[in-house]
Amino acid sequence: MLQTTDTILMIRPINFRMNEQTVINNYFQEDLDLKNAEINAKAQNEFDVFVNKLRAVGVNVIVENDDKLMDTPDSVFPNNWVSFHRNGSIAMYPMFAENRRKERREEVFMRLEEEGFLIENIIDYTSAEDEGVFLEGTGSLLLDRENNKAYCALSPRADEDLFIEFCEDFEYTPVIFTANQTVDGKRIAIYHTNVMMCLGETFAVICLDCIDDKKERKNVLKHLKEDGKEVITITENQVTNFAGNMLQVRGKNDKRYLIMSQAAYNSLTEAQKNTIQKHCDILSSSLETIETCGGGSARCMMAEVFLPKA
Repeated sequence: MLQTTDTILMIRPINFRMNEQTVINNYFQEDLDLKNAEINAKAQNEFDVFVNKLRAVGVNVIVENDDKLMDTPDSVFPNNWVSFHRNGSIAMYPMFAENRRKERREEVFMRLEEEGFLIENIIDYTSAEDEGVFLEGTGSLLLDRENNKAYCALSPRADEDLFIEFCEDFEYTPVIFTANQTVDGKRIAIYHTNVMMCLGETFAVICLDCIDDKKERKNVLKHLKEDGKEVITITENQVTNFAGNMLQVRGKNDKRYLIMSQAAYNSLTEAQKNTIQKHCDILSSSLETIETCGGGSARCMMAEVFLPKA
């Protein structure tokens, strides 16, 4: 079982702006004093530059355009509604924001089949939305595909029971904890696990300071270390610069890259960069508009494709 893939799906935005429905519990979002059309144009430019950088190192990027009629401001973050698995299964996830539910589109699956991938089965968790229960894909779940473990920081967007159900369906061992950030002097759950943690093949980037419960922190560390991962710790301040929102992918000749935004890269210390570079190269791209208005970064923009070839 490989932890990394050389194929990712990305959705090019058409109606990108600050999503008024997600801002209530995504404290990374900020309002930019620009017209929405201007924000969207900037986001499209950041998206295109990012895709070109990935393709330049040999990552197979499948770009699907957003549907203008859907009015889906967060469509650039497909990893929240879908995940693709090596056994030919697709999981579809329940989303907190109503306007994000429209991001789930059959055309995306048809496109992957056109690209030669095999879809055997769709496991659909979206009916949980009717009960107000959510689990936002690989935003909420961090999958260690080699060691069959799934890490999840519980939040209004990551329900414990549904997470356990996912783990049973896909045969992962659940590792559950709570990760917090300080907002207006209060400790509040971070909305997605993948903003404070990243799993590579031989390393993990994590903000341990976000895990206030000492037992939980110790348990997470125990799992990472028993799987032989070098633990690279980041600070809460680096988390606000999206230094946790990274993804390891494979490019030409199976070369590994850790993908992150320019803001994340700039926030890292030389020592942290050196430690990462012992494991793989770093590739960064400026995503300032997408990060500021969307409250998500490089990792959120990439849905990994692990499906088998037909």
